[in-house]
Amino acid sequence: MYILYADESGDSGLVRSPTSHFALASIVIHEARWRDFISQLMGFRKTMRSVYGLPLRTEIHAYEFLRRPPTLGMPRHIRLAILRNFIDELAKLPYISITSVVVQKKNKPANFDVFSYAWQLLFQRFENTLLFGNFPGEHKTDYGLVITDNTDGTKLQKLVRRMAVFNYVPYVMGGGGSRNLPNRRIIEDPNARDSRYSYIIQACDTAAYFLMQKFSPNSYIRRMNAQNYYDRLAPVLNLKASKTHPLGIVVQ
Repeated sequence: MYILYADESGDSGLVRSPTSHFALASIVIHEARWRDFISQLMGFRKTMRSVYGLPLRTEIHAYEFLRRPPTLGMPRHIRLAILRNFIDELAKLPYISITSVVVQKKNKPANFDVFSYAWQLLFQRFENTLLFGNFPGEHKTDYGLVITDNTDGTKLQKLVRRMAVFNYVPYVMGGGGSRNLPNRRIIEDPNARDSRYSYIIQACDTAAYFLMQKFSPNSYIRRMNAQNYYDRLAPVLNLKASKTHPLGIVVQ
């Protein structure tokens, strides 16, 4: 079984929203490598404790982590260095796969559901990559389970259940129209985890944060020339998720 962990960055609202985009980043890991992944993340946190004094139980929530006042008395550039190291650690792991979605909110109609649309795109890519056996390990008959940070669980539950019956996908070759391709490989309802107790969700949060900064960097990120940190994940990105973006990012 493949397990997809996901987290979001940005606000999904359209009216008086503080963000121009809404971003999702997911990390997929096969059950056979799950303990290897946890051990790697634990080793990384121990290194951050040794080098920077970051306690093992401190949650790495990228947006909050970089805010003032300094977390744990650490200068801001040190906190940014920790996040960069986190990105680089993920990029070294050939048994994980990262799929990302970005929804640009400009010119969307007033009734457009940014949240549901973004998650639907992510679930479609998860389903398709499972079907074609394109995740590391190439287990072509395996199913998938979704684990998210605490978000709108009821809405995601309804979305996954609906997509198991109705999942209309436009024809790739153009010409208009779509066909119904219900999800068959994603099982169970999405499961929520408190990010404080999940290093993997914290990794998704960090990836999602720098995904957002790639498309809409804040002033500090621009000043530190960190707007392309997401690109450092290139070795583990699911490039098949999008044919139109060089990093496989699904942009809508």
